Amino acid sequence: MAHFFNRPATRGGRNSQCVCLDDLSQGTMLPRWELSFYLFASLGFHLYSFYEVYKASREHEEELDRQFALEIGTLFGGLKKDPTDFEWSFWMEWGKRRLVQFLFGHMAVSQLANMLARKHRPWILGAYGIWASWCVLGAHGTAIIFLHTLISFCVAQFQSLVLTWLCSLLLLSTLRLQDVEEVKRGWYQTENEYYLLQFTLTVRCLSYTSFSLEFCWQEMPTGSSFYSFPWLVAYVFYYPVFHNGPILSFPEFIAKMQRQEDCSLKSNLSAFAVGLGRLLCYWWLAELMVHLMYMHAIYGSASLLRAVSCWTLGGLALAHVLFFYLKYLVLFGVPALLMRLDGLTPPPLPRCVSTMFSFTGMWRYFDVSVLHLYAVRSLILCLYSFCLW
Repeated sequence: MAHFFNRPATRGGRNSQCVCLDDLSQGTMLPRWELSFYLFASLGFHLYSFYEVYKASREHEEELDRQFALEIGTLFGGLKKDPTDFEWSFWMEWGKRRLVQFLFGHMAVSQLANMLARKHRPWILGAYGIWASWCVLGAHGTAIIFLHTLISFCVAQFQSLVLTWLCSLLLLSTLRLQDVEEVKRGWYQTENEYYLLQFTLTVRCLSYTSFSLEFCWQEMPTGSSFYSFPWLVAYVFYYPVFHNGPILSFPEFIAKMQRQEDCSLKSNLSAFAVGLGRLLCYWWLAELMVHLMYMHAIYGSASLLRAVSCWTLGGLALAHVLFFYLKYLVLFGVPALLMRLDGLTPPPLPRCVSTMFSFTGMWRYFDVSVLHLYAVRSLILCLYSFCLW
């Protein structure tokens, strides 16, 4: 670092100082042997701690089976599976039952509309989303989502940020009203159907809030032609992101849907095959983890947590965060693949948590659509608007 301090002074001393500070901030690349050492050491720590979790899972399998009712899997030679991660079990069950076939249906309808009626593709996809919602959530579920969308659109006409946020918070609060919950439970035969409606209403709230905020920031009448109720319905009922996200901002949705791009069916199918193969690998790894390591069940047993070794506890922590990463690679990767086929640009998929060292990195690079882009666009700009007001 001596060259930073021995550099001769120039007439532009301030600029030279800035250059030195920039060089310092960028740092120096470590030698390759040192990087290789850290890589192998990290892999060794991961594998050994996972092995400790695997041993603890095998040793206490009968106790965990009695306490948490482990499921007999069909993928890995009859190994039992840890079903206690609610989110993974919930979406995998729904994927097998209904959602996968409707996502494939969306892909087929989108490709046909792109070839035969490209100008009307947003309306065709919006109509398909309403029909798919009707089939999965029923008439009552689709009607309440449509009602929330209509209420949000009406409030947005006042172009008030305060009213927009109050409306969204009030609509969101209805999800926890006991009387409303009982009414919605009466619409369905199982709890999972009710929970799917709750998930969908929560995610759709982010969508119509995005529309309302963007409408408030528009300078009337310029640029307001797309801020109509039909466009809002097409945006809210866009099916790949309908139930679980990720979130796509309204201006980006409009810009991409209006762009007329020629893309051959052959290239789309090849991209779909590559993306699907990658998603199947992620899904297989996640399933392998819950078959070999019962980390969620062990985490739910206080007596086992006190009995296992420190290496096992460290392995449990690593297994939890890496399974969380793989889970969202699958849950966000499926809609992201369909969005790319539709010509949209999905938010980046989560970054591996083992490569992060700060909560800032988690905020920016894990759930990019909500934790970073949506928060920056919606919350920070709103605070800035309030300050100006």
